[in-house]
Amino acid sequence: MDSRSNPPQRLSSSPIASDPSSFSCLLNQFWLPDTFGYSAQLPQLMRGCGIRRFLTQKLSWNLVNTFPHNTFFWEGIDGSRVLAHFPPADSYGLAGHVEEMLKSLKNNRDKGQVNHSAALFGFGDGGGGPTQTMLDRLKRMKDTDGLPRVQMSTPDQFFSALEKVESQLCTWVGELFLELHNGTYTTHGQIKKGNRECERLLHDIEALSSFALSRKTSFRYPSTQLQHLWRLLLLNQFHDVLPGSCIQLVAEDATRYYSEIQDAGVRLLTDAMESLFGDLPGNGRGTPESILVINTLPWERTEVISGTGPGGSESLALVTVPSMGYCVLRDSLPPPHPVTVTKKADGSFTMENGILQVCLDTVGRVTSLCLMSSERETVPEGCYANQFAIFDDVPLYWDAWDVMDYHLETRKPVTRLLKPLEVVVPGGLRGSVRFSLQISEKSTLVQEVLLEAACPFIRFQTQVDWHEAHKFLKVEFPAKVRSPNATYEIQFGHLQRPTHWNTSWDWARFEVWSHKWIDLSEHGFGLALLNDCKYGCSVRRNVMSLSLLRAPKSPDATADMGRHQFTYAAMPHRGSFQEAGVIQQAYNLNFRLHTMPSPSELCPAWSAFSVESPAIILETVKKAEDRSDALVIRLYESHGGTVDSWLQTSLPVQEAVLCDLLERPHPGPSLPLEERGVKLSFTPFQVQSVLLILKGQNSP
Repeated sequence: MDSRSNPPQRLSSSPIASDPSSFSCLLNQFWLPDTFGYSAQLPQLMRGCGIRRFLTQKLSWNLVNTFPHNTFFWEGIDGSRVLAHFPPADSYGLAGHVEEMLKSLKNNRDKGQVNHSAALFGFGDGGGGPTQTMLDRLKRMKDTDGLPRVQMSTPDQFFSALEKVESQLCTWVGELFLELHNGTYTTHGQIKKGNRECERLLHDIEALSSFALSRKTSFRYPSTQLQHLWRLLLLNQFHDVLPGSCIQLVAEDATRYYSEIQDAGVRLLTDAMESLFGDLPGNGRGTPESILVINTLPWERTEVISGTGPGGSESLALVTVPSMGYCVLRDSLPPPHPVTVTKKADGSFTMENGILQVCLDTVGRVTSLCLMSSERETVPEGCYANQFAIFDDVPLYWDAWDVMDYHLETRKPVTRLLKPLEVVVPGGLRGSVRFSLQISEKSTLVQEVLLEAACPFIRFQTQVDWHEAHKFLKVEFPAKVRSPNATYEIQFGHLQRPTHWNTSWDWARFEVWSHKWIDLSEHGFGLALLNDCKYGCSVRRNVMSLSLLRAPKSPDATADMGRHQFTYAAMPHRGSFQEAGVIQQAYNLNFRLHTMPSPSELCPAWSAFSVESPAIILETVKKAEDRSDALVIRLYESHGGTVDSWLQTSLPVQEAVLCDLLERPHPGPSLPLEERGVKLSFTPFQVQSVLLILKGQNSP
């Protein structure tokens, strides 16, 4: 659309993007008008599926800043670009009125470069589509003096017209952050916990089932069951379910779906482990003391595991488990430095494990977190880490969706002790203390602070009995670090956001999201916060905050009410977070080691996959969708650099072929299988998929 008296404008109603197999076609545009912000990895994921066009209108809801473009190239953190269009009428439910078409003309912030824009009409929010009256109105505006030229079109025709002028377009780099609905990163914590737990479970089922398939041709990979469980999980990722902005009945359905995934998933995981480990080589006789320990992550791990000892007591062992493999535990490794827990005369505690020294005051706050190798203190003098704070949370518009910046003015520290600190585990392989706080007259918190041998982070296992109205609970970690930016994990990578409020764009990010970790670092030192099920967070100057629970009353008056369990951890580190292994430690916190009774005492340790470079994360191992004789592995570069790395595998692979995200092989030769494995080259944050053809399997 341009500003002439009769500029052309193309309109299209919203098509439904269904299962491509239902229509024997693949889509090349991503039509997503109503989601609460867009990850900076989406352009790469779109391009990996053959999608090069993107449409939404949601950023028109920004509360602070007006997005500067309607038609532009959107570039992700890896450099992938897609053609993006935001319809300038700022709606997906137009009725075909003259004033709407004039608004489309006036609002187009790229007119002069682009003479076309889309107008989405019909009852789009909730369905119903266009009416005859709307169609008649639009038909009359096909060639009317003083109005844009209105023409019916399809998304493909419309984007094809935009592509003819793509040399005129600007580029937006990074995330498309919605400056509204920040509360959805935290609302309905149980739904978000169910999502994270089910993602972990399905990851492990796919990996172990793939290993079983590669080692036993008789194993039946549970493709049908996994597809059903993935579809249930993805159904719950609809934009009013996972964000928590749903009614009570939907929340109950979501909880039931998570339970179904977990119940069926545990059975599938057990089947895979029994098939994989049921006839291990050895003497065929296990003992009560021999335990099989399984690692589903692509690096070697040395960790403390729990078991059941004599009389039902908890027994602990330190074990080293190969990358994506297993070993038999007979005796615990000696800890490099036993954990000590010391109570002082004033009721405070000090915990040490040779890596960290942690001091807790009488209400459970961390007064000192010292990296012992460098004697570097993490907590600023006079400050408290692990400080819980509660805020008034009364948004302007929508309860479950929004949190406003003025809630920060109502901060009240939680310091009322309900039960004093007491030792739970006195030391050795693990030390821990427990305490309780009174959050309010209605809500309480119980926390166990754990430090384990050989572990670089301090863990906070937290239970909250939450019965509030319009309150927001957070935990704060001030850090003795100065940096203008903090780093946040996103899908297959990370990005930086400012820790200051220099501009309105900075200030609008007062509450943001991340996945498993956030990090605040200066040169040579930093602090990372890890979590197992939380998404809302913020870093303001040097204070890192993790958002824990909200209490909205609409549309679900019961949202977040009741008991919650979650874990977070603090990891001070030397060097950059990449060099310190923060990414791997966040995975370790989320993906616990599996254990089962060992059928044999003498079977050797085994590893399915390992990757030479710590920058490369082997994220997924699964059976190929369309081939019974192949696996698909998915890897990504996590540090933000260019790297060559070797992928080693003990699986019987006869051919390795690069493929896209739809598992279509790339043109060109197969990857060479060399003695060191398969050599892969990555650019920053690149996601790669590899099709591994197995020996001795039936071809499709």
